Amino acid sequence: MAMNTSKNQFNIRRGAVIHGKWHKQAYLVERTLGQGATGTVYLVNGMDGAAALKFSNPLSITAEMNVLKAFAKVQGSSLGPSLLDADDWENSYGVHPFYVMEYIQGPTLSAFIQARGSSWIGVLLLQLLENLQALHEAGWIFGDIKPDNLIVSGPPYALRCVDVGGTTKMGRAVKEYTEFFDRGYWRAGSRKAEPSYDLFATAMVAINLVYPERFSRNEEGIKQLEAKVRQKKELQAIAPVLIKALQGRYSAAQAMRKELLAALSYEKKKSEQGNMRSAVRKTSGRVSLKQKKRKERGLYTLTVVLFVAVIYVLYVLTELLI
Repeated sequence: MAMNTSKNQFNIRRGAVIHGKWHKQAYLVERTLGQGATGTVYLVNGMDGAAALKFSNPLSITAEMNVLKAFAKVQGSSLGPSLLDADDWENSYGVHPFYVMEYIQGPTLSAFIQARGSSWIGVLLLQLLENLQALHEAGWIFGDIKPDNLIVSGPPYALRCVDVGGTTKMGRAVKEYTEFFDRGYWRAGSRKAEPSYDLFATAMVAINLVYPERFSRNEEGIKQLEAKVRQKKELQAIAPVLIKALQGRYSAAQAMRKELLAALSYEKKKSEQGNMRSAVRKTSGRVSLKQKKRKERGLYTLTVVLFVAVIYVLYVLTELLI
């Protein structure tokens, strides 16, 4: 095992075993899942199988555990992982608090869209907004929404979050965020924890999925984002909804979800009608071709009959003359 005292304190090698001081649970480290401002997360194997174990400072540990407990109370929400254990690990470097949560398996949202196609963007945003509505009603905002933190589990496919470090009580200031998804960075509003903050980030998630390299802010600010949305055909159907979210014109996730669903339904209906018209044109073309062939066969038959009739008449006349 190797450890250091930098901002991300832990660098634990595969095969190390973490023993809980109080609950006596043992966790075998498999690999690092991620490092962030508030700590390091490892994939571990415990008594009940695979799990995600996070080391952090005591204040962050307490705050994040409270968030996970709040998630568990949100009826119908599957956004965050389940809390499994919390304990201290004591070694030669000191005592280190950690907590263990459900390990959510699956590709990141970005990887899923890259593999499955942009038609899934709207469908998964509907799921995200449904969960955000439940979370907001419980008095929290998610804060650090971005594709890196979102996992698509399944099938059946469900959008789940693997990092709750940015979740903040309603009305407070958002402390943990990623610039590209932060409305404060785009000069589109404050960092006050309110539903519209999450909804702005949700629109930025859609933008990031079609601009995977991201881009920096210019002097146009919000106008720059609106132009980026309109430039991508993948976002054309839901562009009005995304732009309203960027402008802060939704006060609830439920309202944004309702309009997003309507936009997707209209696009689906329009596509079905287009497919039907195409099918009708093809069918009409086939019918016309059949009619043409029948007409040609009729003319051929008539010609043969007339020819035979003429030959017969000539034969009769010849016999009479003889």
